[in-house]
Amino acid sequence: MRPMGGTPNCGRLLPAPCMMLKLNMCPGHARQRSEINAFVHILLFIELACRRIKGSTWAKSAFPESFEARISQRDLFRSSGYAASVMDHKAFVNSVPGPVLADLSKTEDAAGLRHLALHLGLILALGLYVAVGAPFWWVAIVPLGISICFLFTLQHEATHKTPFATHWLNEWVGRLVGLPILQPFEWFRYFHLAHHRYTNNPERDPELIAGAKPETWASYVIHVSGLPFWWAVARQVLSNAAGANPGAYVPERARRRIEREARWMLLAYAFAAVSLLFSPLLFWVWILPCLLGQPFLRLYLLAEHGRCAFVADMFRNTRTTYTNRIVRFLTWNMPYHVEHHTLPQVPFHRLPELHDHMRGRHQVTADGYMAFTRDYVASMQGRDQTVRG
Repeated sequence: MRPMGGTPNCGRLLPAPCMMLKLNMCPGHARQRSEINAFVHILLFIELACRRIKGSTWAKSAFPESFEARISQRDLFRSSGYAASVMDHKAFVNSVPGPVLADLSKTEDAAGLRHLALHLGLILALGLYVAVGAPFWWVAIVPLGISICFLFTLQHEATHKTPFATHWLNEWVGRLVGLPILQPFEWFRYFHLAHHRYTNNPERDPELIAGAKPETWASYVIHVSGLPFWWAVARQVLSNAAGANPGAYVPERARRRIEREARWMLLAYAFAAVSLLFSPLLFWVWILPCLLGQPFLRLYLLAEHGRCAFVADMFRNTRTTYTNRIVRFLTWNMPYHVEHHTLPQVPFHRLPELHDHMRGRHQVTADGYMAFTRDYVASMQGRDQTVRG
């Protein structure tokens, strides 16, 4: 089991070349380590050269596929020496070989469209199951709400323009998925990028300025209910539509665009409200599911930075949570949150690879959301007892 915080034993996670680098840290072995690193980079150069001429007779005979498979990106990355000592996220990024970083940062439409089709297909299937009143239809309401509310993670990715390679796909998917969760995409983009710039800075991170993490049972229950979120986003849409200041993190050039987006959203919600006069369908497949699904999103989001240090190092102010494939699917791989904050340009489908490269560097992790929630609640109980004492 991995602990909530702390760094796992790096040595047992690394291949033999990296073990050599890790052990040869004394001054007497500096020359040996330098020679190993030079050799590894020569191998990287040879592999890249072979890829350029792949298919030629010379390349196939001199470097068979078995060799290329052995010199994988992960082995080259780990062998470059990054795991030899403790470092913060900036030092880690600087240690990443350029070709590896470029490859990890490549976006593509196919992966995003596949994931989007599956996510929307799940919402549609659950929505139809509820709408037609199938047997035990009421059981599907909560999963439907969770599926809708977790479109937030797709919109979050779209702010970084990483789900798709095509620019307009990121823009329009981000806007459209914001409608059912009441979150205006244009405004959220600047809010979220400011969060990345000032992560866990109590004075400058807009997430913390908007509302600190719950520290008492009463504030925890209210926070997890999701009601403060719905009130905040509804007020934000109305404020944006009225042309009010959307926040200091929003540049002047974007304010007109944010105002226009909010007015289109209000028009869509007006049509939805009118439809309720004729049919309760939207209540059963959208409103009620979202109210019941939002607490699950609140619990998930609390793990990203809750109980993390108020420092600038992403290895200490952000948490990666180990979880199952279903959760990773619904969240677009965002449980790999240290990875995302360290290199936000890496698209969601490449985060597992980045996680493998980063393995042994994590300082704050959780073994699932149940474990995080249990520890968070225990920390609140400890604080309550301290206060009463």
